[in-house]
Amino acid sequence: MEVKIINRSGHPLPTYQTAFSAGMDIYAHLAQPVVLAPLQRALIPTGLYIELPAGFEAQIRPRSGLAWQHGISIVNAPGTIDADYRGEIKVLLINLGEQSFTVENGTRIAQMVIARHERVVWQPVESLSETERGAGGYGSTGV
Repeated sequence: MEVKIINRSGHPLPTYQTAFSAGMDIYAHLAQPVVLAPLQRALIPTGLYIELPAGFEAQIRPRSGLAWQHGISIVNAPGTIDADYRGEIKVLLINLGEQSFTVENGTRIAQMVIARHERVVWQPVESLSETERGAGGYGSTGV
């Protein structure tokens, strides 16, 4: 599928790292490094603007390596970019680690997954069909 993109970052376009990757790495576009102290969050620009077709979204997800090695995650993971959004993609990073982490210009900060989605038309009813699980919620299926 082709997606229109404007790249004002000077960094590569979002890139799949392997042949079977679902997510594409996206890069920080910064004039100066941003230091994230433990539990601090910052909105990191990417310099990217996209035009998705109707029925698709871009999901912004944490990079597993940053999460594992440094505790860097995304506050609103996964972030959603709707098909009608035309502004710059920014990533709301948070440092859940114990040490400060510096985001440099060009750091791979997140991954983006393009996904199809459906629109729902609600059908109000008085009851729902029975299932084995029923209303069992958190922890109801065991550890």
